[in-house]
Amino acid sequence: MADTAPRVPAEERQEDLDVVDEKAAALAEQIKKSKHFIVFTGAGVSTSAGIPDFRGPEGVWTLMAQGRQRTGTVNTLQAIPTATHMALVELQNRGVLKYLISQNCDALHRKSGILPDKISELHGNNNREYCKDCGKEYIRDFRAVASYEKTVYDHRTGRKCAYCGGALLDSIINFGEPLFEEPLKLARNHAKKADLCLVLGSSLTVSPANGIPEIVGRRKAAKLVICNLQDTPIDELADQRIYSRADKLMTRVMAKLDITIPTFILRRRLTVEIETTSGNRHQLKICGVDVDRTPATFLRSVKLEQYSRRGASAEPFTISFRSDLDPGTELKLELEFMGNYGEPNLEVIYEYTGKADAKVMYFLEYDPQTGEWKTTKQAD
Repeated sequence: MADTAPRVPAEERQEDLDVVDEKAAALAEQIKKSKHFIVFTGAGVSTSAGIPDFRGPEGVWTLMAQGRQRTGTVNTLQAIPTATHMALVELQNRGVLKYLISQNCDALHRKSGILPDKISELHGNNNREYCKDCGKEYIRDFRAVASYEKTVYDHRTGRKCAYCGGALLDSIINFGEPLFEEPLKLARNHAKKADLCLVLGSSLTVSPANGIPEIVGRRKAAKLVICNLQDTPIDELADQRIYSRADKLMTRVMAKLDITIPTFILRRRLTVEIETTSGNRHQLKICGVDVDRTPATFLRSVKLEQYSRRGASAEPFTISFRSDLDPGTELKLELEFMGNYGEPNLEVIYEYTGKADAKVMYFLEYDPQTGEWKTTKQAD
């Protein structure tokens, strides 16, 4: 960690805006012609969100090597995805970006809207944990870290798998630990297919992740473009070398492509179902899920005040009550969120159909700029 960064960091360079603009135009043309475009990201894509890099002048490891303390950092849970994050999401949604490989653990790529089958998070994700026994994954809107004291190589989070009861582990890769095989394999496979690879905000000094862009750079039929403020060990393999901050380059590239960068919207998915048992007893079950149905925790509590004074404040969120329910009865649920973006409580209405195990999916969209929720629903 700190011993991998020098006390005196490598020099950072920033090219003039007209030079960056010219290179952005060339990159945009390459993207238009590309058949299999991939991107490799490092800490530099998140610095404009207030998350420090590692080896820059104010980088985490640079400061550690110098014995200095960092001040004024942004909690990764509260960080807003940057223009670069959102540009990559739009390129993905349009089918232009085929795959994303990231060294970052800050979860901003997934939060911004990158799909789970379109990314290899080589070094893990602060908000993702998995069961050591059955492999089931969980997404948390809080840091999946155990409250008890342990070493960095003890990955237990202190929670248990809801499916098999196995211990849950965080997904972070520490120095000296091997990368997860499947994300690394997928990253290498896409590098072998790629005709264009763009590196954004990485010093390319951490192995084996840094070998991914090198695969592209050594292929005659492929092009490698590197955008980073500091020199990298494989600059000689790059067809184009750009000294710029990621946002500065990507806003210009998107303008050249005539594609608008979308604003960040926090998107959540919620399933609600009701079970009716003997004795006129009902049980509501409320579950957060990710886009691929991975269980996702983003709620603090759920209340159903008109039928039950006691809400649910722990997973699984279940509310039991006894009452006559006619088909068409509306159950008003008050959702309380983790509040990392100041999300206000939200009321969703579940309509009882009378059908056994009827499940409804709610799509919740929150705009941090306006502080407003938008809700749509459909049968699951």
